[in-house]
Amino acid sequence: MKIRNLGMFLLAVWLIATGLQSFGLNFPNEGVLLAIVAVAAGILVLLDR
Repeated sequence: MKIRNLGMFLLAVWLIATGLQSFGLNFPNEGVLLAIVAVAAGILVLLDR
């Protein structure tokens, strides 16, 4: 699988992980991990990568 747009991929991962929290699926350090993914996705989307 070739990822053409890493920013959009990270955004999709963040959205899926955030949505899974609504169903009660939790994982360790989720707040920190989701924050890091969100910041990385935002930067890459802004840079259009």
